[in-house]
Amino acid sequence: MQQQAQTLAERPYRSHLRPACVPCRRRKSRCQTETSSESCLTCRAHRTECFFPDSPRAQAGAGDGRRARRSTMSMKPPRAVARTSAAPATSLVTTAGAFKLGQRHEALKAAAAPCAPPNRQAHAHEEESPLALGPAEDLHVTLHIVGPAVTNDSQVLSDYLSGIPEATRSTRMVIPESASRSRPVLFTMVQKRPLGVKANRSPSAEKLEVIEKLIEPHAGAVIDEYFNKANDCLPLLDQDSFRRQYLEDKDRISPALLACLYAHALVYWRHSRTLSCHRCPDTRFVWNLANEAVYSELHLSPGMSIIKAILLNIGGRPATSLIGNGVLLGSAVSIAHSLGLNHNPLPWKIPQSEKYLRMKIWWALLLHDRWISLAHGTPPHIARAQYDVPLPMLEYLCEGNQSEKRVRTASVFIALTSLTDVLDRHLQHVYRVGRDKSWDTANLELSLNNWVESLTGSTRLIIIRGSHLDIPGAANLRLAYLTTRLLLQRIELESDKQAYPPDEERLMNRYIQARRTSEDILMLVQELRPQQLGDFWLSVSAFAFPATVNFLLRCALETESSPAGLAQSTSFRIARDLIATLRSHQEKSGWDLADVCLAQHADVVDRVLSGMAPDEQGSGASVEVQDFVMPDASIIDQFFPSLWDPLQNVW
Repeated sequence: MQQQAQTLAERPYRSHLRPACVPCRRRKSRCQTETSSESCLTCRAHRTECFFPDSPRAQAGAGDGRRARRSTMSMKPPRAVARTSAAPATSLVTTAGAFKLGQRHEALKAAAAPCAPPNRQAHAHEEESPLALGPAEDLHVTLHIVGPAVTNDSQVLSDYLSGIPEATRSTRMVIPESASRSRPVLFTMVQKRPLGVKANRSPSAEKLEVIEKLIEPHAGAVIDEYFNKANDCLPLLDQDSFRRQYLEDKDRISPALLACLYAHALVYWRHSRTLSCHRCPDTRFVWNLANEAVYSELHLSPGMSIIKAILLNIGGRPATSLIGNGVLLGSAVSIAHSLGLNHNPLPWKIPQSEKYLRMKIWWALLLHDRWISLAHGTPPHIARAQYDVPLPMLEYLCEGNQSEKRVRTASVFIALTSLTDVLDRHLQHVYRVGRDKSWDTANLELSLNNWVESLTGSTRLIIIRGSHLDIPGAANLRLAYLTTRLLLQRIELESDKQAYPPDEERLMNRYIQARRTSEDILMLVQELRPQQLGDFWLSVSAFAFPATVNFLLRCALETESSPAGLAQSTSFRIARDLIATLRSHQEKSGWDLADVCLAQHADVVDRVLSGMAPDEQGSGASVEVQDFVMPDASIIDQFFPSLWDPLQNVW
């Protein structure tokens, strides 16, 4: 009885002489006061000013309040008036000093309470459950009931902490009806998620988290390798701004972009002084994760970042996905057109850095589009008449005082981009539908010769003499030039075959010229050292070698008339030496660009050479060259497992 009397004494005096405070009346909540405090518990919890109707503060705003109530009551239906005037069954007391997010939510709600219309306040409090958390709080914390054994302890501590700013304890108390003898029930706030689990993680962010766990603690070194090897030769990212954002606000970087950057740079792991002494993660597994991140972000949030992620993806090594790369490239071109990257941004009133960034992305897109078109045998996605972005210049790539190495590397990129423009002329000729029998190839030869004549300095020596291969990207540039020259000579050979009657001497001259270009490719591969093998290469450069071997095998079969001559022909010798050199680079340095050619042609060349060799029993003398037929791709796949399967997306 004594405890019940004490509880009744603590209840507020329910009479018109001692009404509830104005903020509690607005909130339609129970006003519970204490003799030791001038404000009620609810106002202290909400951190609002507590004043009663007879105070000067209440009289000053009485007129405005009455006018606001008149206007809102006149617009409200009768049922709504009756419903909002009803008192809630329970009251909610929240002890201040909870989590920072909860404090911010409560402060904003309390600040907005005097300004909101009374009907909106009443309606909001009618719908809100006393045990519900706000939308911001619900992302982080939830309520957990406090056991009866510690309820009194928690209530005393909460009452004490309620008056201390920035307190780290929060409880919610549900007070029973006045006619009930039940005790109040306390709830405390607890974290909903396990420690370390982030909220609202996208699928691409989850893949990135796995990749970063695989390469820990070498993520910084992997990024350094990318900027030292790849980004200088094919500028796609601004190094200063990327590194600044990576250190200060890494979460703002696209997860797909960062995942593809890590996977793209793994090819340089074995050639790095820092990373080579550590175990490299499974490259194929990392690429699969990066590819899933790209497709997820492409579906959810396509934008400028996804274009860069796609370019890193399709330019990654080893190249093993034909259809997948084609699909991603088409998506990147479509997004680039929608973002206006095909327009010249130099006259625009935008920051200079943004102008250069837009042009760098477009140049990289052009490079991949044209060279993938040549490697995959599909027409390019970008038409020459649909963009006006200028070709790169040193002033666009080298700002301020740059080192001589940086300038020479930029010059190699400029030469590669202009060569890609020449390649586009050849591709237009190759993929043109409904052309006449007579092919005019003079303009193609002139465009390639004019490109060579426009070169100066070290880039000219790379093309003319095959020297200065120590410059980053120089070996890739020379291989690209020789590939374009071989394409031109094959076009000229097919053009001469269309003439009737065919000129045998002219055709033989075409064969010899094409064979010399193939031999130049062989000598380039033989001159490569570990420094060049670990340098930057376009991933589609791997397809230059099987195309060269294919052409050499064709030349040998079309020009030789005897088995002995076929086995000793120059074309077969070049093809055999090229296969041997590629196998040596693969075994000693793990050069991935040799994989496609070796998988497709190594066993074929070995079988052809062994079959055409002189036989001790004399059975080879009866074999005619006309009886020998090169096996097609389906038979080749029966001899050895083919690395290149266009119907299987392994990334």
